[in-house]
Amino acid sequence: METFDSMKPADFLRMLEEEGLGEALFIDVREPWEWEYYRLDEAQLMPMNTIPARLNELPRDRTIYVVCAHGVRSEHVCSYLHRQGFASLVNVEGGMAALAQLRGFAYD
Repeated sequence: METFDSMKPADFLRMLEEEGLGEALFIDVREPWEWEYYRLDEAQLMPMNTIPARLNELPRDRTIYVVCAHGVRSEHVCSYLHRQGFASLVNVEGGMAALAQLRGFAYD
């Protein structure tokens, strides 16, 4: 059973451009070298392996959007965060590769 929401990359970019994140948090769970290659300014880098030690930095009362390179790591992070009691989680489908492609950047 899925314990978090998913969002299509085009819908996520449209939301960023038209509404912004508001009170939500947008975390990128890729590694620093991936972050250097391509990133979105609205994102906060928080590599997947650092999440357990950084739970206290994440708001439990706000929506958290999670992205990685292709959507697999972010799905695992959403599942982990849900098990830790976070209620409003959104996995950005297709990850940064899909977002980059929509913005005209050849990620892979």
